[in-house]
Amino acid sequence: MTNGQLRHRPDSLPPQTSSHGALGSPPGGDHLLFLAEALRTFHDTGALAPSGAELVNALVVPATSRPNRPISVLEVGAGTGAVTRRLAQVLRPGDRLHVVEANPRFAERLREDPVLAARRPGVGLRLSACRVEELPEAGGEVAGAAPGSEERYDVIVSGLPFTNFEPTQVRDLLDLYLRLLAPGGELTYFGYLGTTTARTLTSGPRRVARHRVVARLLRRFEATYGLGERTVWRNLPPARAYLLRSPGGQQDWAPAPAPPASATAPALALALTPEPDPNR
Repeated sequence: MTNGQLRHRPDSLPPQTSSHGALGSPPGGDHLLFLAEALRTFHDTGALAPSGAELVNALVVPATSRPNRPISVLEVGAGTGAVTRRLAQVLRPGDRLHVVEANPRFAERLREDPVLAARRPGVGLRLSACRVEELPEAGGEVAGAAPGSEERYDVIVSGLPFTNFEPTQVRDLLDLYLRLLAPGGELTYFGYLGTTTARTLTSGPRRVARHRVVARLLRRFEATYGLGERTVWRNLPPARAYLLRSPGGQQDWAPAPAPPASATAPALALALTPEPDPNR
């Protein structure tokens, strides 16, 4: 996959319509539910509205530029399902989609979503109402889940609000994503523009310093594994999507044997000391 594919919507994407109209506009009630949960738990929600259509397209690019074989996709922090519904449209028979959403109200909405229920025959769908750190394959325990799962994913789409978290938690999440990705697998996530300035104007020095440390950590991660980024101005608020690839595999997505241990993703060892940082 190329940086150009991230910047421009692939022609292979199906039309952005469903039984609910434009997929960029979630089904009725989703905006209200999202806003209510954002006001109740903004630390975990991180936004006041679901992702818009252009941001959704940027985030699902790895699932459309893919090998000629079934793939496994993990979505973390699905919210009310703007990205999830798009993935359900572009995935093919034999593909698997694992959706992780810790908010029980969002998870219930996803279970009832008619677009997900009407996905293509043969597309597997699994919903885990927990944090990604609690998945068996992440070393955690989830009630009813088979122990010892070793599933790896070709694509991970993360909707988590990294800049709301502590630096150590962000570092652990990025390490986890690298462990869960198959060799050469791809990761997308996004951040809102202007958050450093907004945090400076509305928060105290400790929160501003924490925010800058997280921003620096993400920038180093992107410098190590990044393939490209895309600024999406037509989003509320404007956002930047990032595309990254785990070590190993082949860039043309041809199936390849697992790399030797020396080529597997290293733990993300980054200093967590604050320093001046330009706006993200």
